[in-house]
Amino acid sequence: MSTDQFAPDRPYRLSSSVSLRPEPFGALVYDFTTRKLSFLKTRLLVDVVRELEQQPDAQAALVSAEVPPAEHQRYLDALAGLLSAGTIEARGTS
Repeated sequence: MSTDQFAPDRPYRLSSSVSLRPEPFGALVYDFTTRKLSFLKTRLLVDVVRELEQQPDAQAALVSAEVPPAEHQRYLDALAGLLSAGTIEARGTS
C-alpha cells in the first residue's frame, strides 16, 4: 500500500505489479504482488488510468480521457483510492 497523499497536480501511472483486463463494465485489476483482485467499475475510469502514464498530471489525464468537468472531483476521489490501494503509483519517485 502506498503511503503517499494523492495530489491531482502530480504524475501517476498504473503500478508495475498491476495488470488490467478490459471487461464490458470496466476492467478487472490484478496485483501480482499482493494477489489481490479488484475492479474498475466504468470504462471511463479505465481510460483515465491508462491516460495517467501519458499525461503530466492526474488533472490532465481527466481532460484527455474526456471526463465531464462536473465529474472531475468524483474521478479524483477514485484515483486517490486507487493510489491508497496500490493500483496506481506516483511517477518519478520509484
